[in-house]
Amino acid sequence: MSDKNIIGTKKKISTGLLVLVLLSILALVSILIINAYVTSSVKDKIITADEAPSLDVDCILILGAGVWGSRPSYMLEDRLLQGIELYDNDASDRLLMSGDHSRKDYDEVNVMKQYAIDRGINSEHIFMDHAGFSTYESLYRARDVFLADRIIIVTQKYHLYRALYIAEKLGIEAYGVASDKRQYVGQEIRDLREILARVKDFFTVIIKPEPTYLGEAIPIDGNGDLTND
Repeated sequence: MSDKNIIGTKKKISTGLLVLVLLSILALVSILIINAYVTSSVKDKIITADEAPSLDVDCILILGAGVWGSRPSYMLEDRLLQGIELYDNDASDRLLMSGDHSRKDYDEVNVMKQYAIDRGINSEHIFMDHAGFSTYESLYRARDVFLADRIIIVTQKYHLYRALYIAEKLGIEAYGVASDKRQYVGQEIRDLREILARVKDFFTVIIKPEPTYLGEAIPIDGNGDLTND
């Protein structure tokens, strides 16, 4: 290969690397801008547990998380404890447990409902959304299956921003109460993943795809035992 060809090849490689670096910077800046927009646009919708009873809402939506057999994980337990506290303080007399029950051997929602029943809540007041496979699907189904227009969302604060943003874009009037009752192992990784999840759902709510399952309406002001399996 001649010196001229070598120089030309090096220039092409340098140009390609420069373009790659610029695209990477643009992607990173876009991610940071979207993340900042999502969090800042709904931060005023995060309220304290003491403020919640003054709202007139259809239900308290508790978003699912991992379970260990018949026990909730620490993160899910804190969501449940916060939701139960809101129920006991008359923020709403309906709980909507939304989580993953895609397999017979993995069932978040029955664990969640039993946890609340064991703490004195009437079974008829506890609804289970067995197909809450993602935050987006949980909010979509809360609106279209359970006919909830005004809700309080309970989850950890890092997750609340995205949930509230999705709710707003789906036309749901939503408020959030954070359930950070302890430190969680691996939270730094969750925080990083959540940034990407906010970007993903920023575009999801523009497209508004239907969830995996919809089905017949089960009004949240009815009997929660209709959702039992």
